[in-house]
Amino acid sequence: MGMIIPKSVLKMSLLVAILGWLMIWIMVPTKTYKNKWTPNLNKKLQSTYFKDQGINLLLFTFPVMFVAAFGCIYLHLQKKSEKTNLSPREGAKIRRFWRRPVVVMAPLGIVSIIELTFGAMFVALLIWSLANYLYVSFGHLHMHKAGEKVWQAKFRSVSLRLGYVGNICWAFLFFPVTRGSSILPLIGLTSESSIKYHIWLGHISMVLFALHTIGFIIYWAITHQMVLMLEWSSTWVSNVAGEIAIVFAFAMWLTSLRSIRRKMFEVFFYTHQLYALYIIFYVLHVGAAYFCMIIPGIFLFVIDRYLRFLQSRRRVRLLSARLLPSGLVELNFAKSKELQYAPTSIMFVNIPSISNLQWHPFTVTSSSNLEPEALSIAIKCQGSWSWKLHEALISSTSAQVDRLEVSVEGPYGPTSSDFLRHETLLMISGGSGITPFISIIRELIHQSNNQLKSRVPKIILVCAFKKSSDLAILDLLLPVGSPTPVSNLISRCQLQIEAYVTGQDGVSKLEEPKNKDIRTIWFKPDPSGLDRPIAPALGRNSWLWLGLIIASSFLLFLVLLGLVTRYYIYPIEHPGGSGKPESYHYSYWTLWDMFLICASVLFVSSGVFLWMKKKESDSLQGIGQFKSVDMQSPAVSTGSWFLEPSQMELESLPHKSLVQATKVHYGARPDLNRVLSDCKGQDVGVFVCGPQNMRHEVAKLCASGLGDNLHLESISFNW
Repeated sequence: MGMIIPKSVLKMSLLVAILGWLMIWIMVPTKTYKNKWTPNLNKKLQSTYFKDQGINLLLFTFPVMFVAAFGCIYLHLQKKSEKTNLSPREGAKIRRFWRRPVVVMAPLGIVSIIELTFGAMFVALLIWSLANYLYVSFGHLHMHKAGEKVWQAKFRSVSLRLGYVGNICWAFLFFPVTRGSSILPLIGLTSESSIKYHIWLGHISMVLFALHTIGFIIYWAITHQMVLMLEWSSTWVSNVAGEIAIVFAFAMWLTSLRSIRRKMFEVFFYTHQLYALYIIFYVLHVGAAYFCMIIPGIFLFVIDRYLRFLQSRRRVRLLSARLLPSGLVELNFAKSKELQYAPTSIMFVNIPSISNLQWHPFTVTSSSNLEPEALSIAIKCQGSWSWKLHEALISSTSAQVDRLEVSVEGPYGPTSSDFLRHETLLMISGGSGITPFISIIRELIHQSNNQLKSRVPKIILVCAFKKSSDLAILDLLLPVGSPTPVSNLISRCQLQIEAYVTGQDGVSKLEEPKNKDIRTIWFKPDPSGLDRPIAPALGRNSWLWLGLIIASSFLLFLVLLGLVTRYYIYPIEHPGGSGKPESYHYSYWTLWDMFLICASVLFVSSGVFLWMKKKESDSLQGIGQFKSVDMQSPAVSTGSWFLEPSQMELESLPHKSLVQATKVHYGARPDLNRVLSDCKGQDVGVFVCGPQNMRHEVAKLCASGLGDNLHLESISFNW
């Protein structure tokens, strides 16, 4: 009970804070806020330490930073309590109802009831805000030029208020791309599953900002004020900064469109790095007061981005690489036992010998419980980067080669393994979409062999491949060099595999090349000892340390901002004696805000990171360097088991249990309607990952009411 009470109190406090924050956004565009709340707040809260920024910092920034900091404590407590709690949660039926798909269509993808509800509420907030802004504005219409007509003033007002509404999108824009976020897990999301929200918000904000920009250009043209396009005012918003920002925004927007992003990923990747300049000029345009309304998302993103930068500076220990006949590569890294992650996590990888700048996300195929000192990722060779890696590996002339320098960020994923609470797991994949399921199956193998008191779900894996050589991917279900006999790993696990080879029939499969051996390459350790096992950037209690960084850096920012405002800016605007007062430059305010945010984050995050690095170095010195283990990989690939089964003695294979659990269908596609209909049981978790058509078909079948026992979990890495 000692842990339940703090969690319940924390949960209620976080809920109140976030609801209060949302209520402020609803009230901002109204007359009540402008004519009643603002004057009263100015009287009570106006301070020489924060001036006009104080109210917005209190109402818009503080609630979210409170949730982010104390949410870390909640997640830490939740992590500790869930280690031994694998029973179904209370209210699971309600949550599954809300997560049921209701809209399945491109370009939105698979949209659940709760996503549709909150999406409609957000659009309603934008419409409500625009309507109220215009109602208040039209009631007190200002003429900005002598002889200006009423319709021109209204046109200008509409253009301006479209920018205000776009600013609301910016308040939410950076939360989905904060990979180490403490806010997303609180509402059951991961950064990877939330990318689509970032895309939606990006499209909406770009439409609003485009209308805002075009509207002002038209207004300046019809009122003969085009010279204002070159204005960088010292007392008001900078038009030039806004124009520069929209140019960067258009470049990022156009190259992020799906057709361009999929065909020219490098163009998208490098162009999207302009986001830093976009933020700077956008903030210079809107000013300090409006910047304070959107600070939380940017502040938390800066913390996350800097911690990722610190983690990526370290080289990690790469143990081996497995090359499969299907053109898939598995990289195996050494990892610290302190690093715990949930299945379906992803990790970002950088290999300087291929590209110094490019970071690519890959699915983690290992289980931190089954493999406490190793971490594996699967890379499907599809783009130029992955093929360069593949060519570099196959060009090796020996089984053990020199080290390959690799840096990583992550892994990132869900904070818990909710799939363990299902009675049956039906996993449907197409091609390399099987890779996230490998980590789930390895985790269930561990749970089965540990003989936990909790029930372990039955596993049905339905996987489709184009060629029979792709069946070799199934070999990744068993970890390389596992100390446990492979024949015993899945003996207790209820595993059923239905593999479909869609591009070949029973005759053409024998015409493929017979050289289907998996090649395993072992890498030599770095003699200087610079390569380290992958470890959590903030140690075992990473949520607590992250909460400390968020709270400390935000408090430091407030202190520094107060000191700069009171003892530097205030004397300029209110000089004593015979000094002449002058307005402090409008853009300099925002430059101070951005500089102090970065300085606070860098100071606090660097201090915590260096402290954790020192502790890690001390522990490594105590146990010695990670030793390379000389383990042999299987000589025969899984793909070969099914090519010429008559020439093999099944009992002689170390993969006996896995072969017996697998049934291969040639020249056919899985009948998804039949597969889903045949799933019996009260609680079937349906996981699907693969081509868009497959995911959408499964989602439509689940949404059609085919079975009330089916609970969809779509996994997509093709954003």
